[in-house]
Amino acid sequence: QVQLVESGGGLVQPGGSLRLSCAASGSISIYTIVWYRQAPGKQRELVASITSRGSTNYADSVKGRFTISRNNALNTVYLQMNALKPEDTAVYYCNHRVITSWGQGTQVTVSS
Repeated sequence: QVQLVESGGGLVQPGGSLRLSCAASGSISIYTIVWYRQAPGKQRELVASITSRGSTNYADSVKGRFTISRNNALNTVYLQMNALKPEDTAVYYCNHRVITSWGQGTQVTVSS
């Protein structure tokens, strides 16, 4: 499957916003794409997913704050993160629904 590269992470204050990007090396139009995150000492968890049809699902912890979207023409999936909390601090990864490998992710740090 196509290579996915995460970007857009950084340091933000509580209540702030970030937009993460997941750029693909080829077409992703037929694929479900999933955002995961892993905080230090914690298991990796699913954050949000978007199907080829554009239907979305979110972890309860981010509902109402995060929005996943896709632009198939740009081979990119986005994760808009608003009202960020310290507990959102993690390395964020994007992947296919069927996982064959992981990229390096992008670090999101929410701190005052």
